Amino acid sequence: MATATQLEAEPDTESGVWWLDLGGVNAYLADDYGDLVLVDAGTPRDADDIRRGIREAGYRVSDVARVLVTHYDLDHVGALSKLGIDAPVYVGRADAEILAGRRKPDWRNHKGLLQRATDPFVSTPDRPVRPVEDRDEIGGFTAYHAPGHTPGHTVYVAESPSVAFLGDLVRETGGRLEASPWAISYDTNEVKQSIRRVVRAAPDFEMAAMGHGTPIMRHGSDRLRELANRL
Repeated sequence: MATATQLEAEPDTESGVWWLDLGGVNAYLADDYGDLVLVDAGTPRDADDIRRGIREAGYRVSDVARVLVTHYDLDHVGALSKLGIDAPVYVGRADAEILAGRRKPDWRNHKGLLQRATDPFVSTPDRPVRPVEDRDEIGGFTAYHAPGHTPGHTVYVAESPSVAFLGDLVRETGGRLEASPWAISYDTNEVKQSIRRVVRAAPDFEMAAMGHGTPIMRHGSDRLRELANRL
């Protein structure tokens, strides 16, 4: 059962970011200047846990103003059509076409084949799917196209709250960030290039919130920079 854990960028300071640990994958909530934002949406079986997490954070499902999706994968978009959220869904353009049902994943790529195998378990959301371009501003967040794990993978960074939603560009193990591995990525060379590009282009951030692992609550951009230097 998921719980909503509020992250603290500074000791005893409420950050306006909540971690929904769905067991194997993460979703997040963020207070974006008074608008409630859901980041990613777990697997199809996680809908009840996400709704519960929203309530634990002190909100109602109807309070969600928009959904930011880092990428198209079963464990990040699976519950979108089941949540009853009346809000637009933002996702990187290449992945938006798949989520909206206009295109299939590339069968010539090993990751694309895996996505095709899970497609029957993903329902197209009945809310508007809005394609996101690099450097688009969505509320207080700036989108950074970060392909490699998927063609449309996107990172969302805000200065207030100071957080980067990194999706599956990286994963956390024992406080250390690692790049998305070959087995679950379209192109690991692109993954590495995207990590370096986010480090160069995005402002510094305290919280690094990834799709898998425990969020890093302080000096998140430093941890990402350390990874870029190791690649």
